[in-house]
Amino acid sequence: MFDHWLRSLKDRWFAPLAQRLGPRITPNLLTLLAFSAGIACAIALANGMNRAALALWIGNRLLDGLDGTQARVHGLSSAFGGYLDIILDFVVYAAVPLAMIVAGHDRPLDLAGATLLASFFVNAASWMYLSAVLEQRAAGAKSTGELTTITMPPGIVAGAETVVLYASFMIWPSWRVVGFLVMAGFVGANVILRLAWAWQRLDRDGPTPPR
Repeated sequence: MFDHWLRSLKDRWFAPLAQRLGPRITPNLLTLLAFSAGIACAIALANGMNRAALALWIGNRLLDGLDGTQARVHGLSSAFGGYLDIILDFVVYAAVPLAMIVAGHDRPLDLAGATLLASFFVNAASWMYLSAVLEQRAAGAKSTGELTTITMPPGIVAGAETVVLYASFMIWPSWRVVGFLVMAGFVGANVILRLAWAWQRLDRDGPTPPR
């Protein structure tokens, strides 16, 4: 919901650090460091180390924000870098709640976690295909001025909200069952809103792309 605004703010915050790092520190290296912190977060969660997991989660998100700024500041942006970043983000987004499920040994948590992960699966399809269609129609990131490699249709739950919700699950483990279901509900609302938007605009804005 707030990602578009926060990306510009993040670049202003991280630009001085990116300049200090210099071009020898590649964006892809920062992406891999972010991924390592994210997987370490999941491992900590699976072993009940919630405080360590929270610190690693914050580190993951900071490094994940820095890689894009590093690329833009030093003119190192690449299509592969953007692709690598989103793939590894999705791995971490799945690994963190899965680790909470492993640590819980609780059937209600298992079901709530499965519901959340299923909502991620459908949500990913809803925004990735829509992004592809918009890029095909020259209505993507370049035309909207977005800082990402491809356009990212907004939703109720996006990157910023995921940071806060995951952190809350680490701080208050007893809230995980309800929190997983609440988050899944909002993610499902993302899908419904995108479907409504697409139904109103896509076929009226131009020919339907081949399937």
